[in-house]
Amino acid sequence: MIVFPAIDLKAGQVVRLAEGDMDRATVYGDNPAAQAVMFAEVGAHHLHVVDLDGSFAGRAENREAVEAILEAFPGHVQLGGGIRTREAVEGWFELGVARVVMGSAALKDPEFVKDMAKAFEGGIVVAVDAKDGMVATEGWADVSDVPVIDLARRFEDAGVASLLFTDIGRDGLLKGVNIDATLELARQVDIPVIASGGVKGLDDIHVLAHHASEGIEGVITGRALYDGRLDLAAAIAMAGRG
Repeated sequence: MIVFPAIDLKAGQVVRLAEGDMDRATVYGDNPAAQAVMFAEVGAHHLHVVDLDGSFAGRAENREAVEAILEAFPGHVQLGGGIRTREAVEGWFELGVARVVMGSAALKDPEFVKDMAKAFEGGIVVAVDAKDGMVATEGWADVSDVPVIDLARRFEDAGVASLLFTDIGRDGLLKGVNIDATLELARQVDIPVIASGGVKGLDDIHVLAHHASEGIEGVITGRALYDGRLDLAAAIAMAGRG
């Protein structure tokens, strides 16, 4: 199972939000590239980067910071946040992004996302962000009437690399991953699932790794790392043991 340390970008700074609320941002640094190097130095081979401003704007707002991360980090970078056009997808792949995460576009224009999944094999991740079981979009500002599982099933056999499932009600709050909802999703679709939202310590990593054979590809963790509640090297080691 892959552990993805997260770097969320707001106005060029490394931040973490509580429940996706831009007004509840905690700043952890002003050098995203240096943060990426720190993660690499303790063994991270994958990184999850989000352009938070871009999620709301629908276009790249932290390009300079993302480019600096791509230059500094020797592993695979997975990027999300406002990527809603073919030009944007192509541009990021050309710059060296390993996988692009698409959320709002997946709900509003699923055929476009499927086309991207075919054009960039293994490169598209669909974000399935849940609030009370329903899909949220536009940086989680809008909650739809589409159940999470319904959105996920639209992309079966479409060639997407993974589903990124986030329980918004837990994100950034250290409440623990919603294991039950994550496993339910993984068991109902044939697409690998990445867990996100609420990781609070090694127990979450242990449980998710134990279920890796049931479709759990990885887990994203942010605040627990920045607050010192989770040791990244220990998490990577535990994820490898399963």
